[in-house]
Amino acid sequence: MGKHAAKSFRAAAVAGCAAIGLALAAVGLAGFPSLAQTNTVKVASAGIASDIGFFIADKKGYFRAEGLDVQLTALANSPQMIGPLGMGQLDVGAGTVAASLYNAVAQNIAIRAVADKGSMRPGYGFSGLLVRKDLVDSGRYKTFKDLKGMTIAVGTFGSANSSAVNEALKRGGLGWDDAHMVALTFPQHLAAYANKAIDASMTNEPTASEAVKNGLAVRIAGNDEIYPDQQTAVVLYSEAFARQRPQLAMKFMRAYIKAVREYNDALKGGKIAGPKADEVISILTEYTFIKDPQIHREITPAAIDPDGRMNVKGLRNDLQFFKERKLLQDPGITVERIIDTLYASAAVKELGPYKPPAN
Repeated sequence: MGKHAAKSFRAAAVAGCAAIGLALAAVGLAGFPSLAQTNTVKVASAGIASDIGFFIADKKGYFRAEGLDVQLTALANSPQMIGPLGMGQLDVGAGTVAASLYNAVAQNIAIRAVADKGSMRPGYGFSGLLVRKDLVDSGRYKTFKDLKGMTIAVGTFGSANSSAVNEALKRGGLGWDDAHMVALTFPQHLAAYANKAIDASMTNEPTASEAVKNGLAVRIAGNDEIYPDQQTAVVLYSEAFARQRPQLAMKFMRAYIKAVREYNDALKGGKIAGPKADEVISILTEYTFIKDPQIHREITPAAIDPDGRMNVKGLRNDLQFFKERKLLQDPGITVERIIDTLYASAAVKELGPYKPPAN
């Protein structure tokens, strides 16, 4: 970012400070104490593509323009973030809304989902149902009902990924117990297909595209077709951060929404192929574990709502699945117990609604 642009962002941040109190008051947060603490915000990232909002805001100086010193820490997955978030050792994290998150909140671990970080949108099913190629070629698999009796891999049990498989089974008039489920990390799906240890899977990118490219599996349908309402990943706030430092939480959200909107500007036709696509791909190759820019161009990217809205309908459906599988410590827990939409709503109120770039 050039010096003039950086100065303009800083000027905008200074001008926006006067509006923070009004925004917080509008969403009922003005009564919380403002602690005289450092502007350091500790953020955990798994280094995956759907963390792009964090990466763009960091790379392009949106966090700095808000006066934030954001420190990105690498953690492998969201379960590893729950403890540090609950204890206030981390301020912000990201991950799937799994049964483990509900169980943590039920134990009074203070974490809240505050914004979209990955969801389904037509053409952007970055997770998909795959079936082993020889089973498709032989006619063993023709429709969803043919999943009956198959060995199906998911990323983890009790996750949004498992709920998506359940939706695929329902498309064939089947239930969870009509197939044999195994939990494997997504890269392990490749070897399992090659060894014929699995028949089908719900696999995330980039592994899904690699399995198809290598002739191991056929992509039957994207998750955007199977389960178009699914909320797959969210931004998580530590409640200590959200409630004790609301001004910083607001500034972080505003920078995040700006970055996510730039990401949306780079999407076109189910790929990262719109305006500024090269810039977004460059940032992804710098910050994620996928270092080949061509892979980012070829795979189906995650959809992220440009206004940070989470799909509550999808969250409720996943929660019902967790209840049916008896995975929850508190069967009476609700989606409303784990979400807090106040910060995203306030940021959008300040920034205005997202306007897609002109074609």
